[in-house]
Amino acid sequence: MQIIQPFLRKFSARAKALCAIGFFSLSVMGQTHGDHVMFGVGASYPNGFEGTIAYEHEMNYHNAMEYFASYYIKYAKDPEAGHVTRQSFWHNYNMWTIGLAYKPCVKRGRNHHGNARVGVSGGSDLNQFVGVASIGYEHTFNLYNGWSVFFLVKEDVTMRGEDLFRTGVALGVKIPL
Repeated sequence: MQIIQPFLRKFSARAKALCAIGFFSLSVMGQTHGDHVMFGVGASYPNGFEGTIAYEHEMNYHNAMEYFASYYIKYAKDPEAGHVTRQSFWHNYNMWTIGLAYKPCVKRGRNHHGNARVGVSGGSDLNQFVGVASIGYEHTFNLYNGWSVFFLVKEDVTMRGEDLFRTGVALGVKIPL
């Protein structure tokens, strides 16, 4: 202790205050900036299902950027059978897209937060290039050890696709990295 006291006397009160603030600001930095892998499945109107795999980078205040790959399938009734068959489900219309979405936080609470979701993506329906603009709302519920579950409500506008507008919901899980 006798060695430290002469050393501390050389520092001014301002230097001591700056060191204390720096120490406490490092220890206060909490649970933000998490990266997640997301898996989601959903249904959309008219007659569609969608699966998504995404990487989410969370920024300050639960704002986030999402980079995703998505597969959309639209089913139809088989004209010969009069109902949905395996052939009419899997081979009616398919679309693969990759894209990004910005998600500003609009609602914060204890163990949950909600984000508006604005995104664009591009891909193929196996015949031509397809562009998709998306807007929606995603609500996330935080679980233990960084895991989360989410639901998403969205509206897609598809350029050069079979459906111009698609309204859908999705459920999924976020796994921390």
